[in-house]
Amino acid sequence: MMSGPAVRVVLAEDSTLLREGLVRLLDEAGFEVAGAYGDAEQLLADVGRARPDVAMLDVRLPPDFTDEGIRAALRLRRDHPGVAILILSQYLESLYAEELFASGQGGLGYLLKERVTSLDSLTDAIRRVHAGGTALDPQVVSGLLRSKHDPLAALTAREAQSLELMAQGYSNTEIARQMHIGVGTLEKHIAAVFAKLGLADTGTEHRRVRAVLAWLRAQ
Repeated sequence: MMSGPAVRVVLAEDSTLLREGLVRLLDEAGFEVAGAYGDAEQLLADVGRARPDVAMLDVRLPPDFTDEGIRAALRLRRDHPGVAILILSQYLESLYAEELFASGQGGLGYLLKERVTSLDSLTDAIRRVHAGGTALDPQVVSGLLRSKHDPLAALTAREAQSLELMAQGYSNTEIARQMHIGVGTLEKHIAAVFAKLGLADTGTEHRRVRAVLAWLRAQ
């Protein structure tokens, strides 16, 4: 058991079984679970009441199971900078991890679920991020290092998603619909893709095609 006031934790995990299991384990480890939610929006809506020290989130959460957890984490960083973030993901999402860690701030962790082999490793990660440190799975570190040599590494997760959908041949209107954003917002993402890939408008080459070719070469 921990000495001093219990660290208050909230968590967002869509699997009821895993969510309830985490609540039980954290309680047994001496943490105070201030809220457990099935999606990121519920967690964000309850942060003011719950007043957590640490927020644990999966990357892929309802309704679309894409990057809801990361987007919620970024909102927490902006609106509640005192809340530490620990991402628990089934997958290595290098682009999302890089976006989250881009600020260089502490109080952040990213662990792969399958590699959280013991309660001790999980509680240690929570304590580290709560203390302002970082907790990174070795595979996440490796993925981030590899991404530094990727021509698409400078893209944010949303920009990369825009480019991937462009590569699949969707129009701007359809891409915006799939990403649940306005066409104007999408056009800003695409403009950022062109700028970060160094694709100047020469008037003689189709930047959209060149961007897609860059994406294909990186696969």
